[in-house]
Amino acid sequence: MKYDVKLCEIVRRAVIAEDTYDYTVSAPELAVVAEPGQFAHIYVPGKTLRRPISICDIDKAAGTLRFVFQVRGAGTADLAKFEVGDHFDILAPLGHGFSVEPDKKALFVGGGIGVPPLLGAAKHYGENATVAIGFRNKDYVILEEDFKAAGCDTRVATDDGSYGHHGLVIDLIRDVKPDIICACGPMVMLRAVANFAKENGIRCEISLEERMACGIGACLGCAVELNGEEGTYMGHVCKDGPVFAAERVVL
Repeated sequence: MKYDVKLCEIVRRAVIAEDTYDYTVSAPELAVVAEPGQFAHIYVPGKTLRRPISICDIDKAAGTLRFVFQVRGAGTADLAKFEVGDHFDILAPLGHGFSVEPDKKALFVGGGIGVPPLLGAAKHYGENATVAIGFRNKDYVILEEDFKAAGCDTRVATDDGSYGHHGLVIDLIRDVKPDIICACGPMVMLRAVANFAKENGIRCEISLEERMACGIGACLGCAVELNGEEGTYMGHVCKDGPVFAAERVVL
């Protein structure tokens, strides 16, 4: 695993939904080695632990990384106060990302703040990708236009029916027959997607969200139960994931 710590200047900042922030930073040395689905550990001044934030998009030519996150506590609230011209102290790129095989057909399924990690990979597939994303309501819908701009068949569901399909994101994928499924979101959604993939004989990769301390596998803060050849064992989301083959994870 090749990662580094860099001070990265913020070149773009936007509020794109309720309590949801979109940052682009200049990070040429990190962008050149980063892969879709990986994450960064960002230092929060005054806090002991860094905050794990998924890499939303990578522009290797421009040398930038994009992060989209929702305020979930004091740490992310502090990160959301950073402005253009400030610098993020970033440890990245961390973990294993999604498989990228743009000649195949892919289905991306995301829920809530699990949607951003999918964008970078989906852009590689373009018209070969179907994207199904679900949110609480219309105020939380993010990145729909980004997926559409990449050429993806993009479908949106909301729990309350205030935008797109009224219902679960799993309702949007029944007619899709891809070669691979990539998913990130709430555990109940991941279980449904993994079952759909298994029932239809489709390869599936899921990205897990977990609280982390070190971000590099040195602590036990993000332990997850995995299936092995001799039974189950405890792995680490940060080092062994965050992207796993669905059958490896005890859901």
